[in-house]
Amino acid sequence: MRIGIIAALPGELKPLVRGWASDVPTAGIRRWTHRTGDDIWIAVCAGMGADAARRAFAAAEVDGPLQIVLSVGWAGALDSGIRPGEARMVSVIIDGQTHKRFLLDGERRNLTLVTAARVADAAEKTQLRLDYPGAMIVDMEAATVAQLAQDRGLAMGCVKGISDGVGAEMPDLNPFIDSMGQLRMAPFLVHLAVRPEYWKPVIDLGSNSSKAALSMRDLILEFLKEKNVERIRTGSA
Repeated sequence: MRIGIIAALPGELKPLVRGWASDVPTAGIRRWTHRTGDDIWIAVCAGMGADAARRAFAAAEVDGPLQIVLSVGWAGALDSGIRPGEARMVSVIIDGQTHKRFLLDGERRNLTLVTAARVADAAEKTQLRLDYPGAMIVDMEAATVAQLAQDRGLAMGCVKGISDGVGAEMPDLNPFIDSMGQLRMAPFLVHLAVRPEYWKPVIDLGSNSSKAALSMRDLILEFLKEKNVERIRTGSA
């Protein structure tokens, strides 16, 4: 069975793919493979956002069709009950652009995610909670992966690690994300250097993201051991 694991950034996959075979990075795409028993796991990241998710999905399929796909990566909390550093299995994905809902098997964990077109700040998180009552986390890629999985009739799961809390006051990352979905680190650090009020939140983000990546690894491995998924459906949650 070929299982695609679609992420945005290498740091999201780092604990999971340690020791896996890796391809030479090409055009911002990084790809790792691992064989276990009859399964081949293909982990790919290509940047943030919908276009990058499409590129990553295509790279996961390059050697053959998938049977299962996982959307994984960091997400922001929309609810105070979601703690930074933890990982959760998502049961409902909402596309914030089209409002389409994708219903997944959340292993009895009732968690709704909204996919936004940009990195959501504290004010945008507040608006998302108003627009989508019950939504608990936000990301930038899951709805695109869900649509691609649905188009192919694939079983799908979604594992997200929480990088930032509901009220986190972060610098605006969006101007520093390039057309390939990559963070332009040098300009961002120059921007950050003269804004000390953001130093601690950014340090906390890094720490929480590292913890969340470890938590995601554990949940992904648990998920892949059981492969307990239903075929993706559409309709009202």
